[in-house]
Amino acid sequence: MALEAIINLPEGINASLQNNTVRIEGPQGTLEREFFHPGLEIIIDNRIVKIKSTRKENKKIKALMFTWKAHINNMIKGVEKGYEYHLKVYYVHFPMTVKVEGDKVVISNFLGEKGNRYARIIGDTSVEVKGDLIIVKGINKEHVGQTAANIELATKNKGGRDRRKFLDGIYLIKKDK
Repeated sequence: MALEAIINLPEGINASLQNNTVRIEGPQGTLEREFFHPGLEIIIDNRIVKIKSTRKENKKIKALMFTWKAHINNMIKGVEKGYEYHLKVYYVHFPMTVKVEGDKVVISNFLGEKGNRYARIIGDTSVEVKGDLIIVKGINKEHVGQTAANIELATKNKGGRDRRKFLDGIYLIKKDK
C-alpha cells in the first residue's frame, strides 16, 4: 500500500501544480515552491493536496513526505494569516539606534562602536521599528524567520565581553503564529 499525506485546503485558499511547482494563493498573497523527488508525487484535486509515494516506502521517503506536508501547511498559513515576529532592543551601556534602509536594517552605536552593523532583509519581508520594538512581517515563514535571525545575529557579542554583564543586543521575544 502506498503511503500518502493529505492536506485539506481552507476556504479562500487556492492551490495549483505546474512542473513540480506548488502555487498557493490566498488573501495575503501568493507563494510558490518547487518540490521534486523521484519517490514522491503531489496531486491537487478538489481542494485536497495529496502527497503520495511512488516507490517502496522507507524511512527517508516517509520523512520527506511529512516535511513536504509541513512546508505546504506553512505556505497555506502564510497566505491565509501571515507571520509576525517581535524583537526587542535591549541596552544598558550605550543607547543604540535601529533603522531600516532599503533591504537592510542598520544598527548604530552598538556597545559604543563607531561603525554600524547591518542585517539583511530576506525576500518580501517588511521590517518596522517602533521605539525599542522591531516587528518583522511577511507571508513566507522561512524569509521572516531568517530576517529575524539576521537582526538578532547582527548584535552578537564579539570581542570576548562577558555575556552575563553585557546583555546589550536585539532579542526575539514573540512569534505570532
